[in-house]
Amino acid sequence: MFAAPLPMHIPDGFLSVAVSIVFWVISVIVIGISLARVNRDLGERQVPVMGVLAAAIFAGQMLNFSVTGGTSGHLLGAALATILLGPWAAVLVMTCVVAIQALIFQDGGLLVLGANLFNMAILGPFVAYPVYKLIQRISGGKPWGVFVGGGVAAWASILVASLSCAFQIALSGTSPANVAIPAMAGIHALIGLGEALITVGALSLVYAARRDLLQTGSAQPVRNNTAVWVGGSLLTLALVILSPLASSNPDGLEWVAEQAGFLETARDPSYNIIPDYVLPGISNEATATILAGVVGAFIVLAAALALAYARRKRSA
Repeated sequence: MFAAPLPMHIPDGFLSVAVSIVFWVISVIVIGISLARVNRDLGERQVPVMGVLAAAIFAGQMLNFSVTGGTSGHLLGAALATILLGPWAAVLVMTCVVAIQALIFQDGGLLVLGANLFNMAILGPFVAYPVYKLIQRISGGKPWGVFVGGGVAAWASILVASLSCAFQIALSGTSPANVAIPAMAGIHALIGLGEALITVGALSLVYAARRDLLQTGSAQPVRNNTAVWVGGSLLTLALVILSPLASSNPDGLEWVAEQAGFLETARDPSYNIIPDYVLPGISNEATATILAGVVGAFIVLAAALALAYARRKRSA
């Protein structure tokens, strides 16, 4: 049975206006710093990777996987982006994904977009980076460090992002901290295992096909990026085609909100463009979902590439 992917991010109503504004300010500042750093550090070989990776992460996030207890999880992708691009560029990749999900697909509220960006586009990369680098250092550069480091970094990024979300909910008075934090941590510790497995699988493909992409830094020699374009496009298309098979179970946040009794505080979006990842006007839901995924992946690809090329041109 086919089902459209469920909205996955914090909706308006879960957080207070004050908390939302604080995290908007923090996110804007960090994203601004990231723009400046990428302007200085971005290498020529990383430009197409930013675009293709953003599109693949968008498509991967549409494919929810079932987790025990009647809930589901989805790829975050922050650790993978950080390993391939470094934390500053990863912030921009994740910003493109999360912002377009909110603006075009009504996944996550606009008032709380700053909080969603903080949790997924900022905390995700900056938690994953030191964890990955530490395990790399422990491994002494051996191949297992890439995979163990990537898996642990991916799991940690999910757990810390969920704890931040729980803290924001508690700070808003939506749910007590002693309810929201343990519930979010417990379910996302399990979801993080799925994130870790997906990340390790993706790193295995990269390691086999383009090992040089695992060595971040603009000093690396430029290679022909045809494989990046073709491989990334095919992977994105495959994920989009599989998206109607996404689990229909509520995601971790929705499950916690229902269990803790604050799900009804969610507010409907003020407008709809492609709500719930279903392209309007198409009767077949599976087809509408696939086409919505294609549209979204293209928009994310274009946004990330435009940002990368603009940064690269200014740097030059």
